[in-house]
Amino acid sequence: MKQKVLKQAGLPDALTAELREHYDLYELAALSAAELASIAEGITVVITNGEAVVTRDFITSLPSLKLIAVFGVGYDGVDVAAARDRGVAVTHTPGVLTDDVADLAIGLMLATSRKIVAAQKFIEQGDWQRGGFQWTRKVSGARLGIIGMGRIGQAIAHRASAFNMQIAYTGRNIRGDLPWQHVADLRELAQQSDFLMICAPGGAGTKALVNGPVLDALGPQGMLINISRGSVVDEEALLAALENNAIAGAGLDVFADEPNVPARLQGRDNVIITPHMASATWETRREMSRLVLENVHAWFAGKPLVTPVP
Repeated sequence: MKQKVLKQAGLPDALTAELREHYDLYELAALSAAELASIAEGITVVITNGEAVVTRDFITSLPSLKLIAVFGVGYDGVDVAAARDRGVAVTHTPGVLTDDVADLAIGLMLATSRKIVAAQKFIEQGDWQRGGFQWTRKVSGARLGIIGMGRIGQAIAHRASAFNMQIAYTGRNIRGDLPWQHVADLRELAQQSDFLMICAPGGAGTKALVNGPVLDALGPQGMLINISRGSVVDEEALLAALENNAIAGAGLDVFADEPNVPARLQGRDNVIITPHMASATWETRREMSRLVLENVHAWFAGKPLVTPVP
């Protein structure tokens, strides 16, 4: 008899199919409240994704729950404290998506500074026939400030080093093993940066960390790049900064209320937006799926979890 597993949020089709092959898989979106209540006692594992919300009430509603497996590196949507209180383990999929996220971060920085999307529109609209495209901003040799020097922050810094960028960072810990300058004050980091790159995790501790004063410190020549979580930025302050030319531009893969992207961020030559796609390559999503499966298999086999949250 197969073990019961609840799919709480969207997952790749291939992962869903493999979970269904091994387990008795229920999809939350297809269940009524009564149907969920009827199987709640038998659910020990929940699979979710990095953008979903798993509340204390939801965890409490599944009395036999023992594992929440997150398809994603970020787990700020999971009430980890509630899980801990009830003895529920939480896993995620770190490491395997680092390169892809760092690659897109560099891509957003280049696309924003060189206005690549605006340049394509310039050609498509026939404007090249009437004159040259506007001059843009140089990346090589520029100053890069990184908020958060974990796996992804380090991968971005290594890539930026190839552009001879001057790199500094702020974070919870001073990394004495790294060659880059640590700046304790975020506003000071912003003030000395041409590009401010957000690599901090989401959650209450970083909510609106990048606010009006930080954007003012970044200044009218500075650009903001965010590949972490939309919650880390005060989106209203960012909109005001862009509309008032308080900063030069922004490259954003994440937003405060996904998939709803403010109209005021769209159609701007100095803003590049992508739909939270930093880790969305075939190769990485396969590896993320593998980690989810390995964690679930390990739990049912009574073995140590592969990638529990720290």
